Amino acid sequence: MNRQFGLVRVTAAVPKVSVADPAANTAEMLTMLDGLPDSDIVVFPELSISSYCCGQLFHQQALLDETEVQLQRLANDAPNKKQLIIVGAPLRSGTALYNSSVVINNGKIIGATPKQFVPNYNEFYESRYFASGDVSTASTVRIGENDIPFSTQLLFTHGGGHGQPELVVYTEICEAIWMPIPPSSLAAIAGANVLCNISASPETIGKAEYRRNLVTGQSGRCIAAYAYSSCGPTESTADLVYGGHAIIAQGGHLLSESSRVGDSQTTKRDSYAITSDVDIEMLQTERRNTTTFIDSERYLGDRKFRRVSFDLTTGNSDLIQTVNAMPFVPSNPDTLAARCTEVFGIQTASLAKRLECLGDDPKMVIGISGGLDSTLALLVATKTCDLMGIPRRNIRGVTMPGFGTTSHTLNNAHDLMKHLDVEVSEIDIRKASLQEFYDLARATGYQPFGEIDLLSNQNNNLGIDDFMQLVSAIPESEQHDLVFENVQARRRTELLMNMGFVLGTGDMSELWLGWCTYNADHQSMYNVNCSIPKTLVKFLVEYVAVNQFDGEVQDTLLSIANTKISPELLPVSESTQEAQSTEDTVGPYELHDFFMFNIARYGFSPKKVLFLADQAEGWSKDYSTDELKKWLKVNIKRAFSQQYKRDDVPNGPKVGSLSLSPRGDWRMPSDASAAAWLDSLDE
Repeated sequence: MNRQFGLVRVTAAVPKVSVADPAANTAEMLTMLDGLPDSDIVVFPELSISSYCCGQLFHQQALLDETEVQLQRLANDAPNKKQLIIVGAPLRSGTALYNSSVVINNGKIIGATPKQFVPNYNEFYESRYFASGDVSTASTVRIGENDIPFSTQLLFTHGGGHGQPELVVYTEICEAIWMPIPPSSLAAIAGANVLCNISASPETIGKAEYRRNLVTGQSGRCIAAYAYSSCGPTESTADLVYGGHAIIAQGGHLLSESSRVGDSQTTKRDSYAITSDVDIEMLQTERRNTTTFIDSERYLGDRKFRRVSFDLTTGNSDLIQTVNAMPFVPSNPDTLAARCTEVFGIQTASLAKRLECLGDDPKMVIGISGGLDSTLALLVATKTCDLMGIPRRNIRGVTMPGFGTTSHTLNNAHDLMKHLDVEVSEIDIRKASLQEFYDLARATGYQPFGEIDLLSNQNNNLGIDDFMQLVSAIPESEQHDLVFENVQARRRTELLMNMGFVLGTGDMSELWLGWCTYNADHQSMYNVNCSIPKTLVKFLVEYVAVNQFDGEVQDTLLSIANTKISPELLPVSESTQEAQSTEDTVGPYELHDFFMFNIARYGFSPKKVLFLADQAEGWSKDYSTDELKKWLKVNIKRAFSQQYKRDDVPNGPKVGSLSLSPRGDWRMPSDASAAAWLDSLDE
């Protein structure tokens, strides 16, 4: 277990089975364990010591005696004594025989859980051999010379304290997850965050998909990790074939899944396993945020779960599964396509409702820069017009070239508006902005870029070309002037708002970083992009280009998607003829979206975010740890200092699991200090 970050390595193992041969089965499991030294929890299938298909042999003393001997052997000979090993075995208690999950740790058998729901229908005939465990079952079971905790309500616990989450493991057996109220649901309410199911599930047509949905759904409802391991095809196949399906899920998401009998892969007849790292810190945060999860404690009634502690080896090994560098953008193409369709559906539905409030002939105004965000907003607006059956000419697209506008983006803006058949207006804001510079100079002594004295005799009445000639004499490295940028940004918003109902274009990444001018691009009457991060905006535009357009429209959209992100407020570089780069100033958006997701969505510590970023795959370039740390600090500083902008934003739809609306998901004081977050990175 990576104690520092709450990461637990879980394995669901499917061993090759020798029917009714506990010694051979134990030897096979020991061999598997030898190859799984880094796993914290290893889950074997139902009755895996004896094999599941023993039938009447379960009433033979020789099988039951040997099972107990081999359980103790497994405990004694396990290569890593600090693993938690969960294995299935038939156990005697009084006059009854129980199908049980047995838990081993530190060279000992530390607990066992009897199967509660013993099926006796269709192909199942278990109650012929096994009793059903319940709360009245004996509290201990004798294995060899030891009395072992025995209950349907055992929680196996490790760690906790010092700000770290406690690992709490619960085991249930096969049929339990098919019940209306699985026992693991109650165990999760009682604190279990890793749920394990040892199973023997025969493979029949269509069952695998349902089984997969059960496991992932249960992990979501319980806000837990769920590890499922089922017997494989080396069980007896007299009337049934067992699929050997292993599944690990977390919080409603499938982490790992094995092949199985009947899928497109060659059937495995040797032992195999799947392993995933599960994040119990993330689960803990989710449970705290989901206050109704806490309310569900009422369902526990007078149930009392017993807690049994165990040991684990603590380590800091790298993660074994891929961390997606773009958490907002699915890596699977089919999933990404479905995500894009869903996002557009939410955006258009929300805008349509808002436009209804404007009357029978609603009109919109959008500032079109030729960049990603305004392009996405325009696409949403046109789709909404089509949805409502109103003309696209009800949309007025306005280009407002300023001192940093390039011909590339301006041409793209005009081409896009022409292709989408919206009303087009163009207003050059440079003359009005220059006049405001003069007004500010008279009122405050403002000098553009700290050098140009507008009130001197020779500069008292400059035209735009003369002014730009003075600007070009200033070294590019010194061309930083927030007032120069803000005047243009506010001029654009003033013009738009004086035209009508303004559709905002700013995205969630800009809101998180505060990369917007207060009361300028920061404001609108409605913002359809407000909860879409920059990395997803790019993919949405590309998706629409490829899937819904061809020819010139597609070319224009792809050109926009590949244009450098820029506010185009500072003059174009004389040396490169390139526009001002946002990412040169604030850092790569792919990093900021990753940081935002893990900080705002899951509340991870900066150290953990840095660890995950270092592990992530899919970055556009190789980042050193120092680079990641540098931009993470920028992210945290800006996120804290710019909250005042997020406190005052227009309405807009939430489309994903994260939103920064002060009326919804994200509420924080605008004067909070980031010191604790920043200091932790340097410890």
